Amino acid sequence: MKNSEQKKGFGTVFTALVIPTLLVVAIIIYKFVFGDPSHFQGGNPENQPIPGDFFGVIYKGGFIVPILMTCLMMVLTFSLERMIAITRAKGKGSSATFLRNLKKNLAEGNVEAAETACTKQRGALGNVCQAVLTTYKYNAKDTTMTKEQKLASLQKNVEEATSLELPTLEQNLVILATLSSISTLIGLLGTVLGMIRAFAALANAGAPDSVALSAGISEALINTALGIGSAAVAIIFYNVFTTQIDKITYNIDEAGYSMVQSFAEKH
Repeated sequence: MKNSEQKKGFGTVFTALVIPTLLVVAIIIYKFVFGDPSHFQGGNPENQPIPGDFFGVIYKGGFIVPILMTCLMMVLTFSLERMIAITRAKGKGSSATFLRNLKKNLAEGNVEAAETACTKQRGALGNVCQAVLTTYKYNAKDTTMTKEQKLASLQKNVEEATSLELPTLEQNLVILATLSSISTLIGLLGTVLGMIRAFAALANAGAPDSVALSAGISEALINTALGIGSAAVAIIFYNVFTTQIDKITYNIDEAGYSMVQSFAEKH
């Protein structure tokens, strides 16, 4: 329980520090990399980008660009963080092999061997099984409770141990889910602002301002591309991670059921 609380606390601090840090990094990249004078005609960022210079084109996307860059970097950062966390949660070795050995050891009444396997397995599955096996051994020796009370106690312990592990698996997934929607909306906001500039250039008296028109269209297209791209990446990673978490949860449920059934048969 203490370990789960420490992981949750670290995750909260990590999230609070990462978001403003990435925003600052995005602004710096936008101003000093994409906005470098070497990317523009005449060495002036106010002018049009040099033909074929992608950095200059991105810079012309306007002030929405660093916000979208922050969203994209958040997606990549939190995806990497979740990838590391879920990989650790899977533990060492095959979960299927671990479950087979767990059932075999419990069927043979060798609880110590099952505990040793949990220590080696680690991860969310190993942590839950180890916590439940502690109650398993205690209930097996207890003479004050009925069999029904022991089974209820064991089942409650399975649920409690599982509920402590799941939050650490799902942490920050809500951020990816939010970014998958908000990135598109921010991109559309940039698109609308860009089109407003484009139509304002067309509405000028006399000949339309072709420079302002192209700048507005560029702003619209760049923001659309960044927004849709960030959202697509967020959706992909979110679905991958939720699928992996579902597999881990299924293995935990199977292990919990096996331990309760084994106790019912043996005691």
